[in-house]
Amino acid sequence: MTDATLTVVYDGECPFCSNYVRLMALRRSVGTVALVDARTGGPLVEDLHRRGYDLNNGMVARHGRSLYYGADALVLLSTLSEDRGAVGRTLARLLRDPARARLLYPVMKLGRRATLALLGRRLIAEPDPGLLR
Repeated sequence: MTDATLTVVYDGECPFCSNYVRLMALRRSVGTVALVDARTGGPLVEDLHRRGYDLNNGMVARHGRSLYYGADALVLLSTLSEDRGAVGRTLARLLRDPARARLLYPVMKLGRRATLALLGRRLIAEPDPGLLR
């Protein structure tokens, strides 16, 4: 993993994912934040795959020793974020509620996949299983 207070692994080619992470203004409220594009691969992404996390179906956030995936990661990031701008405030307030985040997350995933398809971008490549041993 990383030495950062908060590590977020997300799809750097997804405009929604990138903008969400940027809008949450996490550095001001948390301190050291490592933003990791899941498409770059590397030991962290390989470790998450080895642990069974499908990064095409959800981002991962590590805060302290805990890992948060998908809707739970959104709730964590929304809770830790400072309200920044109207859109950031609205998203943070909307996604701080775990039940609402779980309800909205499948819609958000579908929107991500449709947007990637419209932009001609592929899903995140799975690492070679032989490399994960």
